[in-house]
Amino acid sequence: MDLGLKDKVAIITGASKGIGLYTALQLVKEGAKVVIAARTASTLNEAKAFIQQHTGQEILTISCDVSKEEDCKRLIEETVQHYGKLNILINNAGTSSANSFEDVDTERWHADLNLKLFGAIHCSKYALPYLKEQKGGAILNLTAVLAKTPPASSLPTTVSRSAGLALTKAMSKDLGKYNIRVNSVCIGLIRSRQIEEIWQKEMPDHTWEEYSTEVGKSIPLGRIGDTEEAANVITFLVSDAASYVTGTAVNIDGGSGAAL
Repeated sequence: MDLGLKDKVAIITGASKGIGLYTALQLVKEGAKVVIAARTASTLNEAKAFIQQHTGQEILTISCDVSKEEDCKRLIEETVQHYGKLNILINNAGTSSANSFEDVDTERWHADLNLKLFGAIHCSKYALPYLKEQKGGAILNLTAVLAKTPPASSLPTTVSRSAGLALTKAMSKDLGKYNIRVNSVCIGLIRSRQIEEIWQKEMPDHTWEEYSTEVGKSIPLGRIGDTEEAANVITFLVSDAASYVTGTAVNIDGGSGAAL
């Protein structure tokens, strides 16, 4: 299937590792021109080398902190200055912060909302004029499956992520008239550096497959998801192959979520 991504310009925030990095890799393989953004220049350089090693293609890296509005604006402007256009924005930047309500102070609330929610808002705000110039485009917001059914001691992450779902739905209603699609993916348990560190600490004598199966006993598909599996779904949703999909939130969780 031709996903229609050749020569499309895509920005991915928080893309120096994990799902963001593998999404960038997949987009490059499909012929897109990709910009990856993160706060740390050294990890961006490592990500750039990784993609070049696997594809032979160059990407643009931009060091920025999307919790700051001025950095979001600069990210969009430098991308368009370099490539001349913008077609796709993937708001992936974020970290996991799970605590009880009593343990979250005001500073942590602001930090989490600024990174996950306002980062997506500001990047989308500055991307919008360029997407309109192209007569359409795609915005995708990464959230978490727990945003749909927040459990105890999951703050502030689930609040920021739940707000991201509302943002996605409202934006899709407003921007559909410009042929700009806005969707979310809700991430469950997906292989990451953090999970690999837990594996090495808790079950160092077991293979990844054994650890994944053990942890995945409560997941209908019986295992932890691979990073590439999440990247594949994201790549599809921002592609022309999903041209009639907007305002939706797709779970990538092996069936573990309690909500559709």
